[in-house]
Amino acid sequence: MRDHQIYDPEVETRSPEKQFDIDRDSYKEQVRYLLSNSDFYQKKLAEAGFDTPEKVGGLDDIAQLPFTEKDELRASQANFPPFGNHIAADPDSLRRVFSTSGTTGVPCYLGLTQRDLDMYATNVARGYSAAGFKPGQRLVVGFNAGPFVAGAVYYGFDKIGCSVIPVGTGNTERMVTAIQRLGATGVSCTPSYGLYLIDWCRDQGIETQSLGLQNMITAGEPGGGDPFVRKAIQDAFGCTIRESMGIGDVSLSVWAEDADEQGMHFMARGFVHVELINPESGEPIPWEDGAQGELVYTALQRESMPLLRFRSRDHVVVNMTTNPTGRTGPRIRCIGRTDDMLIVRGVNLFPTAVRSVLDSFNDQVSGIFSIRPSVDGVLQTPPLPVVVEVAHGQSVDNPDLARRIKEEIKARLLVTTQVRLVDHGSLPRETYKTKLVDYSEVAA
Repeated sequence: MRDHQIYDPEVETRSPEKQFDIDRDSYKEQVRYLLSNSDFYQKKLAEAGFDTPEKVGGLDDIAQLPFTEKDELRASQANFPPFGNHIAADPDSLRRVFSTSGTTGVPCYLGLTQRDLDMYATNVARGYSAAGFKPGQRLVVGFNAGPFVAGAVYYGFDKIGCSVIPVGTGNTERMVTAIQRLGATGVSCTPSYGLYLIDWCRDQGIETQSLGLQNMITAGEPGGGDPFVRKAIQDAFGCTIRESMGIGDVSLSVWAEDADEQGMHFMARGFVHVELINPESGEPIPWEDGAQGELVYTALQRESMPLLRFRSRDHVVVNMTTNPTGRTGPRIRCIGRTDDMLIVRGVNLFPTAVRSVLDSFNDQVSGIFSIRPSVDGVLQTPPLPVVVEVAHGQSVDNPDLARRIKEEIKARLLVTTQVRLVDHGSLPRETYKTKLVDYSEVAA
């Protein structure tokens, strides 16, 4: 059975083998373009012994090439402001310039030509159509139009033909009012915001199901596919929830979930090549059912800032089973970011894994939690402090609940923790992304 909401049927149902054949030709063209137009890659590849397209080889040889790291892009822009020497198009051809949050003090700029912008929009149209958004549907968008690249989502909704009501972050009252008065049935936001919206409506005395939402798509952080988060949002609003995942430097909606709801499908076909690697050794991992690793991206049709073997730091688990919607290729769930991983006495711990454990206690906890390390850094000594918020109406005076959560984390994640229960609503509700690891209690 095919999902009737396939935006690009020819591309999305194409066999992986045929797609790879097409990608081989695109890759050769992209490599030639890089070596002709990108000072950054001319130098980087020459230093690694690949100074001609012939030495670079074809797509089947890509694993021999060096990775590109985010820190290299930061250095590129710091040394060659404002766009860096990895820009491969005339700066005057840029039609949008987005930026990162600038957590180091200086934002990184991301420039898109019209063709690049259209590519981002096409991937959003593919992914969000798969998630259930339809032409003419009214929806509210919880992402700002800028400065962050998530604002490019609006162009994807234009391609679908949706009736978009821009709201952005920081004004939940305006969003809910727009849903009520304009009859919006769809929402695009982060999973953190979806959870925040539940509590906001309750505090305002608004019955969540009275809003009439039909579907929600989450992006920007892991969580939309987590059973705990999904159940909380679906139960509250009576809508379907599906997730999407992109990476600003590559594209929005590189992955998105469809009606089968068994992981996010690769939506950037033809525009991006994706590899799975061992995050520690860097060695390739075959795309097999159940495989886990880090995603690495290579642009195939990019003008402004094409990236070659860009490490995403997104750690995923792979689903290679047949998709009844007709879409082909791998599907994934994001476990977490490699950068966020903690090592507790030799055990790798992704913070999102704690939330999966809390799913066993969903009638007693809210799903909001915070890991509070006592020392800076990746290496942690047990017990690892974990603060867990109880569900609405539940008491924190419940040592048995804290004990059972601690035992479940130990049994499933092999990590010894110190679980502290806190009142419902006492942990911050983020309207964009939520930090799951909080180092504020590290001793000075």
